[in-house]
Amino acid sequence: MKAKLLFYWKPLAAVVVWGVSFIATKIALEEIAPLSIIFLRLILASIFLVVLAVYSNKKFTISWKNHGSIFILALIAAFHLWIQVTGMQYTTAANTGWIIGTAPIFMAIVGFVVFKESLSPIRIFGILLAFFGLLTLMSKGDFSSIDFLSNQGDFLILASAFTWSIYSAVNKKISLSYSPLLTVLFLFVMMAIIISPFSIHAKAVQSVIVLSSKGWIAILFLGIFCSGIAYVLWAQALKEMDSVKVGAFLYSEPFVTVFAAWILLKEEITFMMILSGIIISIGVLLVNFNVRNLFRDLFHTLKSSE
Repeated sequence: MKAKLLFYWKPLAAVVVWGVSFIATKIALEEIAPLSIIFLRLILASIFLVVLAVYSNKKFTISWKNHGSIFILALIAAFHLWIQVTGMQYTTAANTGWIIGTAPIFMAIVGFVVFKESLSPIRIFGILLAFFGLLTLMSKGDFSSIDFLSNQGDFLILASAFTWSIYSAVNKKISLSYSPLLTVLFLFVMMAIIISPFSIHAKAVQSVIVLSSKGWIAILFLGIFCSGIAYVLWAQALKEMDSVKVGAFLYSEPFVTVFAAWILLKEEITFMMILSGIIISIGVLLVNFNVRNLFRDLFHTLKSSE
């Protein structure tokens, strides 16, 4: 029991770091452009992962076939991060946390369209409930107030949740011979190369030169902790624990973001926001709810108690 509890700190720590990442991004956005944030984050993460790979005696064997697939993933991931960080200029960190949490909804829809995965009535209800929660969050309870201009940040974040589902679908379709560590490393390097023409210019360089200590702390947190340490902890947790148990920790990420935004950014947390978030969370839970597995586990539990 004690050994199992020790395993739990890894996915929990990763989720806490990812939850706080939106706060760090908001802080960095006060001084530096979205693409510059992403570029610096990727460079710092790549350096960290190279050091870790060398320390772990990983072989940097290059497979051009693998790199073709990684390039496609890098294009999607770079676009995903760009619209997400851009969207955060126009919305709160708390809203971002809740909206990003809907990614499993889009993954279920893409899975249905691309992989012909089934959508049970309870999953369809979960999708509708989550979207109702989203509309409530974005409109603060007044659906007639929703429009693209006033909610552009929320819509961009929602688009990034959709692009993450596309990334997941493409990732599922391809097979890579690299280890998880090297896959993420090569992915980050490729992403940095892709966005470098748009992020390396006189204005961007000047903004980095005059970046305050507060801004650098935010960037270092995003690069080293969010894209480096958290990814490693998550990968280790997936090796040590059942993937379903590890994935369950992701449900707590929006709550971490909301609490951190309230403490660190002094964002207002309203009753309507919490209610909307709970509705979204219930919808996502229903989408991932497996009735067959539930009854199977219940049957095994009853049999073992006989």
